[in-house]
Amino acid sequence: MRCRRCESPQIQRDYDDAAALITLVGIRKLLCNTCGYVFNGFDPFNTVNRRPTNNGSKNGSKNGSGFLKRRLNPRYTTHLPTAISLVNGTALDEVVTYAEPSKGHCETISKLGMGLSLVGSRFPAQDLSRMGRLLFVRVDLPTTTLESVVSIIGHERTNESKKWFLAVKIHTMSEIDKAKLKSYLDYRAHARPLIHTD
Repeated sequence: MRCRRCESPQIQRDYDDAAALITLVGIRKLLCNTCGYVFNGFDPFNTVNRRPTNNGSKNGSKNGSGFLKRRLNPRYTTHLPTAISLVNGTALDEVVTYAEPSKGHCETISKLGMGLSLVGSRFPAQDLSRMGRLLFVRVDLPTTTLESVVSIIGHERTNESKKWFLAVKIHTMSEIDKAKLKSYLDYRAHARPLIHTD
């Protein structure tokens, strides 16, 4: 079995369960350890484990952009409205500014990072494809707003020329926002919706 996005064989069961009805016919929610993509797959005999795979495979994403190679923490599928801005300047410059934000969505979230989708027409392609590029993100959680500076660790453009998916790791986050993130992840760990749609 391989990932539908990057074709990596490093697949595990996702931390969220698929809807009860489709599991009866052998459909499971699966997670790619290479690019973080969550998808439904046919596994009627439960042969795919929930723990991360680490078989030494060197296969990566098609674009070679270096997504996380293994799952260190549970990552949950979401669709949270997100404002994404480029961070201009560095701490050495003493002045850091944020570009006008672009609207997007947080598609996956964990203690360590996020998967973001956006139409990147507001930003130069070289910025969204540069490893380590800092972004400021504001994620609308169900009851509050989460803010963080993140860095790009992987990118992918879909067939639509301006649609991007960015894998990012958390670079800087306040203690208040860390507590908000922990609270949301704890909620997701215990919430088991009766029906889940991708």
